[in-house]
Amino acid sequence: MPGFEPKQKVNLDPPKDDPINVEYLAKCDAIKGTIFDVTGNKSYEPGASYHVFAGKDASRALAQSSLKPEECRPDWQDLSDEHKKVLDDWYTFFSKRYNIKGKVQGAANL
Repeated sequence: MPGFEPKQKVNLDPPKDDPINVEYLAKCDAIKGTIFDVTGNKSYEPGASYHVFAGKDASRALAQSSLKPEECRPDWQDLSDEHKKVLDDWYTFFSKRYNIKGKVQGAANL
């Protein structure tokens, strides 16, 4: 995933570290326990291509470049180093485009 910088500058708020409950998470996407606010991206709306990621920590699916709902879960530690690198790349990609709203309450996959 070369070039993590967005094509257009994105002005982001300072990252927050607030614990977020699952009701609020429904409006976001989480990676490795960190919650990103994706509400401005139509790709995450119902019926859109990335809606499968909305409302959950989809670390495993992102690491494997999968859109399968059953892969949208927080556990990723058992994946290959290659998949872990992909997940880290996605984390960097999201952190340059979306505001960090907090952490998933009780997340153990940081």
